[in-house]
Amino acid sequence: MKRISIIFLQAVIVLIGVVGLAILIRFPLTEGRAANLDLFSIYLDPFILYGYVTSIAFFIALYKAFKLLGYIGRNKVFSPNAIKALRAIKYCAIVLGILIVAAGLYIRIFHNKEDDSAGFLAICIVTTLVSAVVATAAAIFGKILQNA
Repeated sequence: MKRISIIFLQAVIVLIGVVGLAILIRFPLTEGRAANLDLFSIYLDPFILYGYVTSIAFFIALYKAFKLLGYIGRNKVFSPNAIKALRAIKYCAIVLGILIVAAGLYIRIFHNKEDDSAGFLAICIVTTLVSAVVATAAAIFGKILQNA
């Protein structure tokens, strides 16, 4: 792979991380319940804190993907470190999917029955499917690298 392509992909990963961090910082301020609350109350909402804990797996996976691209750039694709990075990405995707499903189930079971939670549940379904695809792809690439 050309060096410029790897640098571009690493820049994309950094951009995804920055956008994700910006969303984590900005979203609680725009949430409907946050209209008359102080910053302390907004950011210590249990569901917002759950989102921050869940995002740890996302950022670890981004970091491991960044490192994996570094291994590819140094022609160390078949090294044990590259396989470990793929395994970590797989586990992060699985954990992220499980935590998102748990949040969706919590909202579905305990949410106000008169309020519509379909949008949130749709986002949960889509992000869970994306996590499953990432975990599957990481597992397949890991097996390919192990057998090569």
